[in-house]
Amino acid sequence: MELHDVWFVLIAVLWIGYFFLEGFDFGVGVLTRLLARNRPERRVLINTIGPVWDGNEVWLLSAGGATFAAFPEWYATLFSGFYLPLLLILVCLIVRGVAFEYRAKRPEEKWQRNWEQAIFWCSLLPAFLWGVAFANIVRGVKIDQSHEYVGNVPDLLNPYALLGGLVTLSLFTFHGAVFTALKTVGEIRERARKLALWLGLVTAVVAAVFLLWTQIDNGDGQSLAALIVAVVALVAAVAANQAGREGWSFAFSGATIVAAVAMLFLTLFPNVMPSSLNEDWSLTVSNASSSPYTLKIMTWCAVIATPIVMLYQGWTYWVFRKRIGTQHIAETVH
Repeated sequence: MELHDVWFVLIAVLWIGYFFLEGFDFGVGVLTRLLARNRPERRVLINTIGPVWDGNEVWLLSAGGATFAAFPEWYATLFSGFYLPLLLILVCLIVRGVAFEYRAKRPEEKWQRNWEQAIFWCSLLPAFLWGVAFANIVRGVKIDQSHEYVGNVPDLLNPYALLGGLVTLSLFTFHGAVFTALKTVGEIRERARKLALWLGLVTAVVAAVFLLWTQIDNGDGQSLAALIVAVVALVAAVAANQAGREGWSFAFSGATIVAAVAMLFLTLFPNVMPSSLNEDWSLTVSNASSSPYTLKIMTWCAVIATPIVMLYQGWTYWVFRKRIGTQHIAETVH
């Protein structure tokens, strides 16, 4: 296996990690309007992800930085062609981070309500747009002979991509509901479990259609195996949730995300960005990669830094592992 193949796998792992972790906190952000009934309950939901949401975004920064360094042509074509949706995601992530920090700075109801709206919309939109973006990457976009994107924004809003957006939005919201049930106590925990059932059923329908569509168009035996794992894991997550086994349910919902994203990368390889105009103009792991020397230096840096980051993030989750409820929310900070 060549180094550019290794880095394709590593970038896939980084995106899988990002969607696994950021997926549930996007979902919790959406649930601040779908599940929470009052300000204390919204505060409970926000507190479940408060210690970890910014650490989860490290995976996005790592994936973007690794793509820039390992596959500069992929990075350039991707960010030029998907400029507006990626800019919208970036703005949402910035506003969302500010909302988490500023919501409780003032006690006025209007102030807190506005920041809560920002958390909801800036969780929902990225959850949808990431699915649109990755579906377009797998499907292929208008790339010319010079590896320049020559399409426009409406080209990205095709039925396959929009379905992909619905899949990530529903899957992340389900993942967030399961996480909420795992991290809370009392009435909000029970409502989260009930909502997770319905979200799981909706997710199963849209995900099955999208993944089968992907398999028919671009799949092989490996991607079919990943599809089966994703479907089985989703069914197991719903069943474990109904049995009140929130830990297992969260593990299985995470496995669903891992298998589904892995399937997309399996159908993509050896391309990194297919051309819908001419397959010979596609960006591949070989023609879009950096020099072997650059990839070698990056590999040593990754070997040293990755375990440190993972150990620190794992320690953070361990420290903040306990369940919370409205009884843990001080009345003055609702």
